Amino acid sequence: MLSVLARYPTYQVFLTTVIAMVLAGLLFPLWIRLLKYRNIGQQVRADGPQGHLVKQGTPTMGGVLILIVTVAAYLVSGKVDRLGVLAVGALLACGMLGFIDDYAKVVNERSLGLRPRAKILWQALIAATFGILAVNWGHLPSTVMVPLSRHALDFGIFTTTIRLGDVVVLIPWLYVGLVFFMIIAFSNTVNLTDGLDGLAAGTVTLVMLAFAGIAFRQNHLPVALFAASVAGSCIGFLWYNSFPADIFMGDTGSLGLGAAIAALAIVTKTEMLSALIGGIYVVEGLSVILQVASFKLTGKRIFLMAPIHHHFEMKGWSETKVMVRFWIVTGILAGGGFALYFVHSALMKGR
Repeated sequence: MLSVLARYPTYQVFLTTVIAMVLAGLLFPLWIRLLKYRNIGQQVRADGPQGHLVKQGTPTMGGVLILIVTVAAYLVSGKVDRLGVLAVGALLACGMLGFIDDYAKVVNERSLGLRPRAKILWQALIAATFGILAVNWGHLPSTVMVPLSRHALDFGIFTTTIRLGDVVVLIPWLYVGLVFFMIIAFSNTVNLTDGLDGLAAGTVTLVMLAFAGIAFRQNHLPVALFAASVAGSCIGFLWYNSFPADIFMGDTGSLGLGAAIAALAIVTKTEMLSALIGGIYVVEGLSVILQVASFKLTGKRIFLMAPIHHHFEMKGWSETKVMVRFWIVTGILAGGGFALYFVHSALMKGR
């Protein structure tokens, strides 16, 4: 069957999405029962919206199964290459960091897990490793595409060459710095977005479908299949995470999925477009930065509560209204990013 599907890559991408979705849908009821039996529940912030206090004790760490299903569906697709492995590595590495954070919250019965400094240091190590491997093992150029332009920015002008016997390792410092920023930014902003039932899972699904389309347009099927696997897993999870949620993804899911978004932007060489495709996360992150900066400088808050999805809750929007409207905005941004890439690729072919 796989040999037949290999002649029809569009069907293969669709089937991989369906496999991941069905597998997640079948396994999550068992996972939820196990978490309840082990008494692994969500710890809710006391200073958050009061309506969220009822979520205390809801099973968390659904991200563990999202990651397992994603990797399983990707491997079953039969199309694995170096760039796909790099993306899987980023997903699992940051997912493992999130798992440690979730475990600390559950054991200590509090809403805070790892210290922020420790989390950032581990993310920095993961990002630096990913960047060096992407250039040396994945053979990605250290240039960055400028949308709607025939030119690219060279991030390899400050490169250090290290010889380890017969192995030559290139370290393009500017590009590694960009990778560092992207992985930390997306993993943490997806984590911020995961504050309402279905919000993070729904937006990640839409973003992944956009990256699947871009990778498919590039004739890079393994990367498209990885993005499709993530999208399918998130859809299956969303069935149980929709309001009122039966389970939360936890930091295991949000940190891992955020890193996967950054990894896909890097392996498809759409680093700049990722700010548009994942624009909802940019907005969520900026809302927190502006809120903190405003309060420290002026003693006043810009938003009723940050991240911005809580601001709309405090204004009286229902949780589902915020979720659906943020999905719509994400669909527009992700679709716009894919359209821009489509125009850019046509421009490059016509030069």
